[in-house]
Amino acid sequence: MTGLLGALLPAVPLVAGLVGLLLPPATRGPAAQSGARRAAIGLGVAGAAGALLIAVVLLLRVGPPVETSTGWIDLGGLRVTLGVRLDGAAALVAVAVAAVALAVQVYSVGYLGRGPHDDEPDHRYPPYAAQISLFTAAMLLVVVAGDLIMLLVGWEVMGLCSYLLIAHDRRLPEAPAAAMKAFLVTRVGDVGFLLGIALLGVSAGSFRIADVLAHDHATGTLTAACLLLLAGVAGKSAQFPLHTWLPDAMAGPTPISALIHAATMVAAGVYAVTRLYPLFARAPAALAVLGVMAAVTLLLGAFAATAQDDLKRVLAWSTVSQLGYMTGALAVGSPTAALFHLLSHAAFKALLFLAAGAVIHAVGTALMSRMGGLRATMPVTFWCTALGLGALAGVPPLSGFWSKEGVLAAAEAAALDSAGPAPTWVGWLVWLAGLLGVAVTAWYATRLLLRAFLGAPRTALTQPHDAHPAPARPHDPPPLMRWPVLLLAVPAALLGLAAFLPPFTDRLFAPASEAELTGFGDDLAHLGPALLLPLALLAAGAGLAWAGWRRDRAADPARSLGPLRPVFAAGFRLDAVQHALVVRPVVALARLARAGDEVVVDGAVEGTGRGARRLGGALAGLHRAALPRAVVGVLAGALLLGLAAVLIGGTV
Repeated sequence: MTGLLGALLPAVPLVAGLVGLLLPPATRGPAAQSGARRAAIGLGVAGAAGALLIAVVLLLRVGPPVETSTGWIDLGGLRVTLGVRLDGAAALVAVAVAAVALAVQVYSVGYLGRGPHDDEPDHRYPPYAAQISLFTAAMLLVVVAGDLIMLLVGWEVMGLCSYLLIAHDRRLPEAPAAAMKAFLVTRVGDVGFLLGIALLGVSAGSFRIADVLAHDHATGTLTAACLLLLAGVAGKSAQFPLHTWLPDAMAGPTPISALIHAATMVAAGVYAVTRLYPLFARAPAALAVLGVMAAVTLLLGAFAATAQDDLKRVLAWSTVSQLGYMTGALAVGSPTAALFHLLSHAAFKALLFLAAGAVIHAVGTALMSRMGGLRATMPVTFWCTALGLGALAGVPPLSGFWSKEGVLAAAEAAALDSAGPAPTWVGWLVWLAGLLGVAVTAWYATRLLLRAFLGAPRTALTQPHDAHPAPARPHDPPPLMRWPVLLLAVPAALLGLAAFLPPFTDRLFAPASEAELTGFGDDLAHLGPALLLPLALLAAGAGLAWAGWRRDRAADPARSLGPLRPVFAAGFRLDAVQHALVVRPVVALARLARAGDEVVVDGAVEGTGRGARRLGGALAGLHRAALPRAVVGVLAGALLLGLAAVLIGGTV
């Protein structure tokens, strides 16, 4: 029964998505609630709700790891199987994915239910809802897959759906470009991911995850495979240097930003490493690379978030930074801390994006410089945002505090006690980067809250964001948008306390070794003095932002960054570096290849045709003679032939 439920988990939203794709576009004009739109809403919500129900049942049923598989393809001795691999951690992640997907489906009914006019709905809502269902099914397939090829299928379908969802609003010129960028950048990493899976499958003689984990791989093969897998992780989980697609993906609808940046696509890479962590634990070189990548990503995302004016881009860069904490936990040997932060991040980041969508929906712009004073008119949104930002910054006792402290405690143990499979210097690097990240995160979280909700109201833009006109007076969102935000506030506040409940920890620790379980539990239970430094850094970061705002409430605290502000705002100009080092050479090479094809290949073919046509034309001209000339030619030819015959005959 558990195996059947595991198979149904991605199947339910998959069926809802496939049926939804068959629906015609919703009608335009006054008929807002067209049959197609109502059917799309029903299918989307039912698919996500069904997946959530199955995930909860699995969470209650799963004890020891359960695996079911059946043979599918045998390629010269390489077995590809169809099956699921379930444990408590998979069930927890599945619950988080399905819950966020359901919240996004319900929220989207209100957010995209209107177009540029109140009586005109988004006529592309049916494919939008269907693509969310397919995206959800793909992520759940990654969660429960018992075979690396099945995991790869979910991985790639998720990338395709993200392209379609980011580009949903074709009226925004930046949306198609952002979707293409996300697709291409993640595809670069996916090439390495595919090669890593192939290398592991060939080495083990099977793509079944249990067989791959049990096989005794050669050290060189294992290290190479893990490094190749990290390329895919860097793409999907927005790790340096393949992180540049994530902030630009904000061109998509705000609910899609919540879906991609919370518990789904960006978490897939972290979850995949956790799934295969016994392999990484035997490859210290790969963990060292992961640690460097994590530290750079953590600080790069945090500093870039300090200088953004766009509300969604602040949250996007904060996602990059928080993903650095997760991969940092993996690098220092604590997959449990990574999973714990993944779950808490799913709750508070989905909350923050949906709350940001409510703000954008109300004021008609995503720019904080055009907001201010929203606390009085949007109290529900203000308190939910404050709670989410507190969890993001790590304010006790919110969920982000416990999960982030788990990461810092694991890094501290790796640095001071040489705990974990990675070199000691990796522990120091992750720990120091994590501590600095605490202060920077507190600074930009406080700045966001002050700029958007406190102080005097500022003038909103006349051009709406996401095609929503600003009302005369901002107000809290309607019930379909408000209730998902309120419900997500519960895990954002309380999920961290669940770490002390045995039913939760028994499932969270399912993929971890007993030693790692004990170490992480001791770290959380005996933090004691270790809390003082992160809390002091948190207070310092928030205090600096508050002090700058108090001096001049009309000014942006980010002005204190001075000449670094444009550098931070541009993400350290890594986009420009990638454009110069990768995009321009590739475009030049493509133009050269096109010119060679047109001039050499096409030129040879077309030149042969032109030459044959000209020769035929010349011969045709000779044959088009007048009758007298033709008669003379025939007689002359006959005389010549006769003369030749006489001469030849005489000689003979």
